[in-house]
Amino acid sequence: MVYKIPISVLVVIHTPELHVLLLERADRPGFWQSVTGSQDAGETLPQTAQREIGEETGLDAGRYELVDWHKQNQFEIYRHWRSRYAPGVMHNTEHVFSLQVPLPLPVTVAAREHLQYVWLPWREAADKVFSWSNADAIRELPERVLAGRSPAL
Repeated sequence: MVYKIPISVLVVIHTPELHVLLLERADRPGFWQSVTGSQDAGETLPQTAQREIGEETGLDAGRYELVDWHKQNQFEIYRHWRSRYAPGVMHNTEHVFSLQVPLPLPVTVAAREHLQYVWLPWREAADKVFSWSNADAIRELPERVLAGRSPAL
């Protein structure tokens, strides 16, 4: 068995108006999240983020600006997902990114991973996700986006 690496990315995909894309997990209906995924051997973190965006949404991340927040979260891996990792691995380090798209785009969900998607205003999205780190990242989004805009905007 090939075990997952306990290093992952969280990518908050959003519009300039701060509508956030959420995906409903196929293995846990009712669990909503942003794009997430584990790093593959030999990948850089931006490569992992771009790959996961493509796999989970069908969007070409290369068409938009992928921003590395240089923020890490460490958390205990949920018990029901630990079998995906080597024996004894109990924690994961997650690296946060964002990707701004011009408007709420249609996406193609990976049927094995997700059931459906929705675009929500950032506050609603933060309340809907199951992961504390995902909620924190979405709540931080307005500050991050405003910091990136020129004063003339």
